Amino acid sequence: MDIERGIRVAVDTGKVILGSNKAIQAIKLGNGELAIMAENTPKNVKADIEAYSKLSEMPVYTFEGSSVELGSICGKPFTVSVLIIQEPGDSNILEIKE
Repeated sequence: MDIERGIRVAVDTGKVILGSNKAIQAIKLGNGELAIMAENTPKNVKADIEAYSKLSEMPVYTFEGSSVELGSICGKPFTVSVLIIQEPGDSNILEIKE
């Protein structure tokens, strides 16, 4: 499965949350099916995401690329360190959590 294509299709056709602060809030509330983190996510944010996702039983996938690359894949002109897939849309991105 092409992860990058899956992320892009999910951003275009589904419902996603971009950004670490909003992502942490969504994980705390259990709003989402999958968390995707960039490889260079700051350690404190990474620790928070992993801890809260364990509590809410949300799978976390570490994207093998930087936040700049993740932002570019999402079609955004800024860095994206964390995104939450709430609804995948036409994407098959949720297959990576298995």
